[in-house]
Amino acid sequence: MPTIEIYTSPLCGYCSRAKKLLSGKGVEFTEINVLGDAEMRDEMVKRAGGGRKVPQIFINGEHIGGSEELAALENSGRLDELLGTGG
Repeated sequence: MPTIEIYTSPLCGYCSRAKKLLSGKGVEFTEINVLGDAEMRDEMVKRAGGGRKVPQIFINGEHIGGSEELAALENSGRLDELLGTGG
């Protein structure tokens, strides 16, 4: 099972969309809420190569990007490969 981390913020529609997609794949993920947590937000920005918007998604330590990048991986069929779900 892959290790999935997603940096989020409450009431973020893009975060909700990404979490729904991942949940639909039946995979578990760790959600890290960065709202009001400067230390976690700084960690997110550093890991994401300067990405400041949420969500920021990592699969097995690899930075995937945000909700749009996750959806693009799904549309191309590559997300199942990364998650090991096989579609």
